[in-house]
Amino acid sequence: MVVITERQKSGTNDDVGQTPKPIPVDKSRFELGDEVQRELTGGPVKGPLFDFAPAIDAFLKEHLFADIFLRGVLSYQEREIITIATLACIGVISQLTSHIRIGMNTGLVVSQINSIAEVLNEINEASAAKNIRTILKTIC
Repeated sequence: MVVITERQKSGTNDDVGQTPKPIPVDKSRFELGDEVQRELTGGPVKGPLFDFAPAIDAFLKEHLFADIFLRGVLSYQEREIITIATLACIGVISQLTSHIRIGMNTGLVVSQINSIAEVLNEINEASAAKNIRTILKTIC
């Protein structure tokens, strides 16, 4: 709010984003989130993490994929671009690898993902750019 107020005081009026869509009510949030997660990843998501802490599966599906993704404010590709850039900067390689693959499942192509690396390199995030390029070399 502070940033917006300061921008308005300096004469900059930003466009208001689109209104989020309501979440469908014909299925549970878990079912809806499971559908979104499968669409993004190309199949069911399972593994030792979910065996160890099953509640994480519910949190991801119900909150992240249903409550947030289904609202339609950003496209899946836009979300993946943001996620890839963020994970590359943080340096969490396993998650970055997964999200580069998810980005490709949403229709991102290698040149677009390389563009993320280029932008990161331009803003002095060379190690983040290298993380992306290294993963692309291993999965493409």
